[in-house]
Amino acid sequence: MPALTLALHRLGQSLWIDTITRAMLDDGSLAGMIERLGITGLTSNPSIFNQALHGTAAYDDAVAGKVRRGLSGESLFFELAIEDLVRAADLFRPIHDRTGGVDGWVSLEVSPTLAYDARRTIDSALDLHRRAARPNLFIKIPGTAEGLPAIEEATFAGVPVNVTLLFTCEHYLAAAEAWMRGIERRIEAGLPARVCSVASLFISRWDGATASLTGHLANTVGIAVGRQCYRAYRDLIASDRFQRLANFGALPQRLLFASTGTKDPSLPATFYVDALAAPHTVNTLPEKTLLAFADHGAVTGIVSAGGGNAEETLAAVERTGVDLDALGATLQRDGAASFVKSWHDLLAVVEEKSRATAGAGA
Repeated sequence: MPALTLALHRLGQSLWIDTITRAMLDDGSLAGMIERLGITGLTSNPSIFNQALHGTAAYDDAVAGKVRRGLSGESLFFELAIEDLVRAADLFRPIHDRTGGVDGWVSLEVSPTLAYDARRTIDSALDLHRRAARPNLFIKIPGTAEGLPAIEEATFAGVPVNVTLLFTCEHYLAAAEAWMRGIERRIEAGLPARVCSVASLFISRWDGATASLTGHLANTVGIAVGRQCYRAYRDLIASDRFQRLANFGALPQRLLFASTGTKDPSLPATFYVDALAAPHTVNTLPEKTLLAFADHGAVTGIVSAGGGNAEETLAAVERTGVDLDALGATLQRDGAASFVKSWHDLLAVVEEKSRATAGAGA
């Protein structure tokens, strides 16, 4: 394992890869990342699967077989996704077992069109988890206001949840509250308290949305929000409320830093990874960022449990006229809309491949 990724593991931060393709599974690339780069988990979303299916023949035979069985659209896609993620989950299973369920996870997202429909989100989460039948598979549920009841209900039902599309500390705390309510209800019902979860905070989109900031405030918001949430996270897991849950066997809902690839070409590729080295967390990286970090990243310090100067930085940003609460709400809405667009693009690719398959069969 490269010294830099080993250093993060030793301070207690997990590195997960933010991509999946069938080719990575077939040619051993994912297994190689686990062995050589220290990757201990994997996440997926509609954009990732859209890229995986588009312009490649790797899925054509599988699509053909499913078309012959009468599958199409969402049903066909979810079978493809579950096949990939079950294989990935099995690769990570030794890590999952060795860490007692703390690590070694993969993630599958419910349809993003359900972001504002709690009942259908719950039904989809239960169905996908049952079909995958792997203990180390998270179901991703958006942390929208409408998604919070689904997070609680899925947790109560024993479904591990990766809460996605979180942008602010308030978003994070609301997601943590929903998860804890689900665990508390399980304890009251005499059920095991260990239903794992992560809360995925999106980082880099903040700096894209505040690109007008200059001087010492340029490209500071994403890291400051990450550190602010880290303080809230550390306070929460030290609280009497969580410690009572831990007494029944609950593990913390880990904070996960997502969207940590840089989009500004003037920034180093490892900008967010270097700045968010934090114990008891996860960082999920695009492959390009992972390789750059393994090659020349810099773990220059550990994020303080108190968040360092995050509050001062965010206060200075707000004094420039930026309404961070309003911007966070906009980022969540835009993120949900972006995933819906990727979902429709993905289903269009599935339909195109299905038609091509049917034509070839004819």
